[in-house]
Amino acid sequence: MAKRVLSIGECMVELSQAGQGLLRKGFAGDTLNTAWYLRASLPKDWQVDYLTALGDDPLSDEMLAFLEKSDIGTHLIRRIPGKTPGLYLISLKDGERTFSYWRDSSAARQLADDADHLRAAIEAADVLYFSGITLAILSPQAADTLLAELRRARASGKPVIFDPNIRPRLWADKLRMLQTITEGARAATIVLPSFDDEQAHFSDANVAATIERYLSAGVRQVVVKNGAQGATVAEDSQTIFVPSVPPEKLVDTTSAGDSFNGGFIARLLTGASAVEAAAHGAAVASVVIAHHGALIEHELLPR
Repeated sequence: MAKRVLSIGECMVELSQAGQGLLRKGFAGDTLNTAWYLRASLPKDWQVDYLTALGDDPLSDEMLAFLEKSDIGTHLIRRIPGKTPGLYLISLKDGERTFSYWRDSSAARQLADDADHLRAAIEAADVLYFSGITLAILSPQAADTLLAELRRARASGKPVIFDPNIRPRLWADKLRMLQTITEGARAATIVLPSFDDEQAHFSDANVAATIERYLSAGVRQVVVKNGAQGATVAEDSQTIFVPSVPPEKLVDTTSAGDSFNGGFIARLLTGASAVEAAAHGAAVASVVIAHHGALIEHELLPR
């Protein structure tokens, strides 16, 4: 029987630069990006499902068709009448990106409002993945509902994987942001933070401080991503550094962390050690940032 990974969050309409003042339309979002790279890296006997909410407009129809064509399961996606997907625009300078967002009326904000549907979806999965952005777009009550179900999944023995992906513009206030991110970690077995986020918002002095804080929250394994400085894996009282893989040419850092996550999780689920999995995640991210956009063709990725 196929095993199932469930990625929970928001897929958005992506507008990226196409040259000569033109924009290219695509679909992306942190947890969808990771699902994409999970699908690319996992064997076919693994199912990758996506849990979100979409509207009933043509863009939502197009997004759903895109996910289905990409072999990402859509049967758990709820449709909300009168709603639409969120949208973001990528602006690039020297390979670094900035984002402009239009997401206030995004249907994904209601992805956890149906508690029965949420529980059934999580119970049907073998592995759960979510992010700080997933929590940030939800109402406080819905975020609590999601975290309660994820704690329940963890207690039942399922791997629950969390990328804090801290985006302060999505939160009403800093205190709630830090508290909710910490609760997200407490619901997880594995946390995949980015050090620049953790340093900026939790005031961590170094990678070791980030690791200690998340281990103290009850996480079993922490992998701190630190861009070109590599990643640090902490498990079983050991800390091991894994170097980054320099890209052939830095083009676009969009989805660097998300693609690392997808490569890392896929290898871990198929029997690799955490260090081996992190090395594969670094190799995947290296290829991704040498191309434009959040999602690149599966055929380009390392195997």
